Amino acid sequence: MMAPEGRIILVPLLLLAVLAGVGLLLAPHPPWLQVVAGSIWVLAGLSLVFFRDPVRVPPTDPHAFVSPADGKVVAIQPIGYDEHLGGEALQIAIFLSLFNVHAQRVPADAWVDSTLYRPGRYLAAFKPRASEENEQAVTYFTGNEGKFTVKQIAGTIARRVICHMRPNSSVRRGDRLGFIRFGSRVEIIVPADFRFQVKMGERVKGAATIIGYFA
Repeated sequence: MMAPEGRIILVPLLLLAVLAGVGLLLAPHPPWLQVVAGSIWVLAGLSLVFFRDPVRVPPTDPHAFVSPADGKVVAIQPIGYDEHLGGEALQIAIFLSLFNVHAQRVPADAWVDSTLYRPGRYLAAFKPRASEENEQAVTYFTGNEGKFTVKQIAGTIARRVICHMRPNSSVRRGDRLGFIRFGSRVEIIVPADFRFQVKMGERVKGAATIIGYFA
């Protein structure tokens, strides 16, 4: 299954790849045209991999808080007082490489309180400074068991953050939250007493890996 957010890139690339292939088969061509056609095929193939959108089934445990994204856990740390949570908070950051699935999913059944878009820089997404300085979309939730925040953060290559959340709406765990085109970072802000089930360096899968539980 392919991500609908990739159609604007995939459709032109695939058409070009088909045309290039037909052109090479039907007409004489110089060597440079083979190089161009080969480059188009490689780009089309990489785009198909990048924009894949596998079906994910959340865990059966109704209390489990799942990962909103595929990637590698690069930070688990206290961040002090959080206004949305109304108390001390913890942050978990997930780095998405070019080869990870880039669709984000809702980590728990919740109500969407509000969303916020912040323009910014395009630092490498694995750097801690990216959390505050990079372009990002922030969604504030009130879940059945507690409040939490999800931040979609652009990276050096990722220049397009897409958020599908709408304020004052109800969402279910595993619902499509959004998409970030190419390498990026996703962060979750949860209460300080949240019980994490993952550790630094662990690789997680969106809507499948259990991040932890509210206390």
